[in-house]
Amino acid sequence: MSIALKQVFNKDKTFRPKRKFEPGTQRFELHKRAQASLNSGVDLKAAVQLPSGEDQNDWVAVHVVDFFNRINLIYGTICEFCTEQTCPVMSGGPKYEYRWQDDLKYKKPTALPAPQYMNLLMDWIEVQINNEDIFPTCVGVPFPKNFLQICKKILCRLFRVFVHVYIHHFDRVIVMGAEAHVNTCYKHFYYFVTEMNLIDRKELEPLQPSP
Repeated sequence: MSIALKQVFNKDKTFRPKRKFEPGTQRFELHKRAQASLNSGVDLKAAVQLPSGEDQNDWVAVHVVDFFNRINLIYGTICEFCTEQTCPVMSGGPKYEYRWQDDLKYKKPTALPAPQYMNLLMDWIEVQINNEDIFPTCVGVPFPKNFLQICKKILCRLFRVFVHVYIHHFDRVIVMGAEAHVNTCYKHFYYFVTEMNLIDRKELEPLQPSP
């Protein structure tokens, strides 16, 4: 990684603090295995496949937290250029607009400027992944029955960050020399969610190449 790119992806730029896995836990070992696969230059399609004998929920949990950290970092690099003036609507080009709903303050899908949407999104995900009832960290504590449904919603919303960054801010990513990093992160995300069937194909349309 170049010095310039290291400066781009430094800890001060992270949009939110990173969630880490406790050393010695099964999930920490899975996280290390997943990272080793990525760093070894292994085919990303192969790297996302559930390892033999491992629990699907554990594998998904590791990736959801990792993608949250990585996408956080990517958005953190361009967030100063994503303002209520430049991005008054959370969108992915003229065809796709994303509205926020959290069943708390926003009980109905609500149009918001992109930076406000991103803040609410990252806060919402952070609450989920720090909730021991949803993402248990103790060995032997089971995942909730609706765990995969929750993860599908998290990943679907994280995908929207990619859509917005690619369509509205990729010029800044290129200027920073971060294009390869963002592309690799997106490919990893895309292969994982399609391999594990975690995002509806219709949701993925904004970044599908034109026929």
